[in-house]
Amino acid sequence: TPRALLFGASGQIGRRVLARLRGRGWQVVALCRGEPPLAAPGVEWRQGALPDTGGSGEGFDAVFSCGPLDLFSLWYENHATGQARVVAFGSTSVHVKHASSDPAERELAGRLQAAEARIAAAVAVRGAAATLLRPTLVYGAGSDRNLSRIAALARTYGLFLLPHDARGLRQPVHVDDLGDAALVALEEAAGVLEQSLADAEFDPRELEQAEERLFALRAAGRKYNVTADDLPAVLARFEAELDNLDIGRRDTRREDD
Repeated sequence: TPRALLFGASGQIGRRVLARLRGRGWQVVALCRGEPPLAAPGVEWRQGALPDTGGSGEGFDAVFSCGPLDLFSLWYENHATGQARVVAFGSTSVHVKHASSDPAERELAGRLQAAEARIAAAVAVRGAAATLLRPTLVYGAGSDRNLSRIAALARTYGLFLLPHDARGLRQPVHVDDLGDAALVALEEAAGVLEQSLADAEFDPRELEQAEERLFALRAAGRKYNVTADDLPAVLARFEAELDNLDIGRRDTRREDD
């Protein structure tokens, strides 16, 4: 029976990967920082935190990282794993934020770049194989800070403002697709493969379709197609809508934004 070590098992991606490994008959040692979930067949929970208390990495056929890549890379660099196949999730931020005007975003891109290099170096020394997945705008579990927030605002206020001339081309990725991709990565040829999900061809019409599915704006009857120049006037209309709905003022910001 193949054995896998899974980091970030309680997160939105990790839960999907865990379910798929169990479905294929793998024995899984799953790491979580908090109280371990209830025991399940084929799963041994290990409580700890990377990089210092992740435990041993020996005796596994595959190692999955579904949490912070920088912390995993530090653990992987300093723990023997033999030639276990590595599948790790990073972020497209390593490319899109390296030249950002925001120092925090540049620092994040730098940490991701260093983490990728650290893993690649360790893999080369061990003669192992690794797959790096760089998704962006992950959604589907209700715990993300992008599409789920937008959906919650739309449900609360009955409308959602989408700038008609928005130029962002990042493709949202569903957690189920990432779970599938992680298992497919096990079957890839040996060697270090960098797979950026952001390279997928983007069709702007997909955003329109997702908008309709997620927010049911047609049913709400309050859909605005605007350009950036129209935003001040539309925001004023939006404020009036909130007053008409009599739902009060809400501060939707979070300290970690």
